[in-house]
Amino acid sequence: MKMIQPGKISAKDFDYYLPEENIAKYPVEQREKSKLLLYQKGAISQDIFENIHRYLPEDQLMVFNNAQVVYSRLLFQKSTGANIEIFCLEPSQPKEYAQAFQQTFSVTWLCMVGNLKKWKEDVLEKKIALPKGNLNLKAKRQARRDNVIEIEFEWDNASITFGEILDNAGIVPIPPYLKRESEPVDKQRYQTVYSKIKGSVAAPTAGLHFSEPVMNKIREKGIRTEEITLHVGAGTFRPVKSETVDQHEMHTEHFSVSQQTIEQLANSKGNILAVGTTSVRTLESLYWIGVKLKSMSSSPSRIVLNQWEHLDLDHSVSVEAALEEIQNYLKKTRNETLNASTQIMITPGYEFKLTKSMITNFHQPRSTLLMLIAAFIGEDWKDIYDYALKNDFRFLSYGDSSLLMP
Repeated sequence: MKMIQPGKISAKDFDYYLPEENIAKYPVEQREKSKLLLYQKGAISQDIFENIHRYLPEDQLMVFNNAQVVYSRLLFQKSTGANIEIFCLEPSQPKEYAQAFQQTFSVTWLCMVGNLKKWKEDVLEKKIALPKGNLNLKAKRQARRDNVIEIEFEWDNASITFGEILDNAGIVPIPPYLKRESEPVDKQRYQTVYSKIKGSVAAPTAGLHFSEPVMNKIREKGIRTEEITLHVGAGTFRPVKSETVDQHEMHTEHFSVSQQTIEQLANSKGNILAVGTTSVRTLESLYWIGVKLKSMSSSPSRIVLNQWEHLDLDHSVSVEAALEEIQNYLKKTRNETLNASTQIMITPGYEFKLTKSMITNFHQPRSTLLMLIAAFIGEDWKDIYDYALKNDFRFLSYGDSSLLMP
């Protein structure tokens, strides 16, 4: 497929009518009982998700995003009764997620603030009772960066980490389009059964359909699995409001991939099934980071892939050579894991490098996720979405899923 310049891609081409009744407000009772749309070489059919193993070849390598959703919304109440909601997006000081969650006195995060105009005084305070003891949590406004605010949190009980504060006092950050408050069911169900690494403010939703029995059937068939971590950001919900896609600023997300996983990807001979668009974004970014490293004379301490940078990089480098470059970089820097950031925006005309097939939910109109799907299967995305709407599939985060095998 010939690469289409982003400036020539109209955002309105990815609009479709999504009735409110097709948006799943709650998960189905059992994860694996959700519906599964099958797209195989242009043919569309359906089944139940628990049967997905039947459609997967044995030589497949499945890549899962093991990111864990953080209860990242904190509610403060002023003496006037006004509620201020602080939505923790990503750590600022320290920048590493693991370190930020382990802080025991203070930590700084980049946040979105609800009802910001009511926050006139410098400090918000909240008393919190936890199993390990009580504390007084303070929130202080620091610098403002575009639409986010840097906020320093301080608390007076050094035996309690910031991660424990969020686990016990935070609220599950369910998507805004659900148009409801978080409920107890969300603590378990807005999380994959294989989640491990804290840091996401949104779930990698394609993974919500997997249960332990489904995972066992996949393993019994001899299908290999690997895990990556991409911390899903709130920007994933932001629709494209510009006329053309080149005018949209893509959100940046942080990811990590182990050297062992990179070796498995290199040995997969192109038979890679990505579970979710977050896994796709990580896999494709890996290739371009390898290409980027190949063109550099020194080893950078921090690796960032910018939004349209891949358009200017060498497209002729093989997947094996790109992944080998990353392995060489890890050896030189004496690291076992690649930690990087990606702002890549995948749009129609993009040539996928590692991803051969994909499991994904049904996405919002005019979203960057839908554009990624259109890049993967072309104009057939319209037939798939028409089929899903006519056959009462449930849409968005708690909705049904699809297996895309072009």
